[in-house]
Amino acid sequence: MNTIGINKCDLLFDFYELAQANGYLTNGIDESIVWFDMFFRPSTDIGGFCIMAGIQQLTDYIRRLSFSEDDLVFLKEKGLDDRFLDYLRDFRFSCDIWAVPEGTPVFANEPVIKVRGPVIQAQLLETIILLSVNHQSLIATKANRVVRSAGGRAIIEFSSRYAHGIGAALNGARSAYIGGCCATTNISAAKQYNIPLFASMSHTWVQMFDSEYEAFSSFARQYPDNCILLIDTYDTMDKGLPSAIKVFDEILTPAGKRPKGVMIESGDLAYLSKKIRRVLNEAGYPDCDIYATNSLDEYIIRDMLQNGARIDSFLVGERLIASPQNSVNAGCYKLSAVEKDGCAIPKIKISENVSKITTPCPKLIWRLFDNETGKAIADVLTTEDEDLSDCREYELFDPDYTWKRKTVSDFVARQLLVPVFRSGELVYDIPPTENIRNYCAEQIDTLWEEVVRFEYPHNYYVDLSQKLWSIKQSLIDECFSK
Repeated sequence: MNTIGINKCDLLFDFYELAQANGYLTNGIDESIVWFDMFFRPSTDIGGFCIMAGIQQLTDYIRRLSFSEDDLVFLKEKGLDDRFLDYLRDFRFSCDIWAVPEGTPVFANEPVIKVRGPVIQAQLLETIILLSVNHQSLIATKANRVVRSAGGRAIIEFSSRYAHGIGAALNGARSAYIGGCCATTNISAAKQYNIPLFASMSHTWVQMFDSEYEAFSSFARQYPDNCILLIDTYDTMDKGLPSAIKVFDEILTPAGKRPKGVMIESGDLAYLSKKIRRVLNEAGYPDCDIYATNSLDEYIIRDMLQNGARIDSFLVGERLIASPQNSVNAGCYKLSAVEKDGCAIPKIKISENVSKITTPCPKLIWRLFDNETGKAIADVLTTEDEDLSDCREYELFDPDYTWKRKTVSDFVARQLLVPVFRSGELVYDIPPTENIRNYCAEQIDTLWEEVVRFEYPHNYYVDLSQKLWSIKQSLIDECFSK
């Protein structure tokens, strides 16, 4: 399956990655085995957590990763060595990759993707990993926030026309569905990812006829089983709604059909929806849903419902795919270890900004679930040789404020990272998109309400094992003792 906007390779790298790879070859360290982590930095833009997404796009790209002669000619013009170009000509991907499954809620500083392989190859993956996972996780997270704000009402993804490019529209629709949207208006995404498709009418349809009644009548005859009429082209309450009800009475009801809905996309949506609901009920159409759209997001939807809006379904567009409040995911890709004589030597990046100090070593992510409630207690990062699966009791401690400790028991620890590539071969079967969506909803339910709230979410703890913390602290001490 080819992802729109990414054909084959297209040299989708930042140039420094290739320049450094060229240097690794020149310096004879090109076969050095390294470990990289992709993780999210803390971000108030997306709240306390984000939804993992983008693995399908990443695997599609890696499986097609190659370099054409035209690519090599271009790179030669940019000053890369002939020996390195020969390396790219015969390129064969051989890395191991692990990832947290799509649909999983993840937290800052967790290695949601882990890469092991020759340094050139691991370096070349940086841009595509960040591009795929940052963007797709951002959309899935935003969609999930919007869905939760609607309190069980349907959210339809209607954002393709606002997306930053074709690929963003297609992949954004998939990620929005993973996050909980129930349908898309994007036909390509519906076909490619088996997402339910939604269609109604536009103002153009209404304007093409001499009257709203004629426009609605024609539409009802054309689509009697999916009749959703847009009633705010001219005057919602005095013209649009009465014309719609007349069509329901004269065309649909005699044919044994029921109207699916009416739609509004301008004016005071909450106020209008209450008036529309009352009129529809009095006319004998309590089962006719009210659809609404107009630059909606989770905050606007929540406020409208708190004000008594009677809207059954929301179409969400530009503030989902290009949200001003949630504009970017702060994902990073950093070296965590270099192998020497079969041993992984931990590597760390030190920064004056303490939050940017990385955690060394190849790592595992363990999520601890309380056996009584089923709720997630905390996540623990460990070295690869630590196994929490059989732990009956575990002492958690804050990696920054180490005196804050808590012993937990009666829990089950589950390892989040799963193999995706082994020695360059894809070993992971990506589930159907609907299954990922259902899994996402199940996993969100394992988080306490305080963790998923929009404003000032409770700090969900991502702790380090004592062993991993000690290694990190020793590297920091070593750095400052030199």
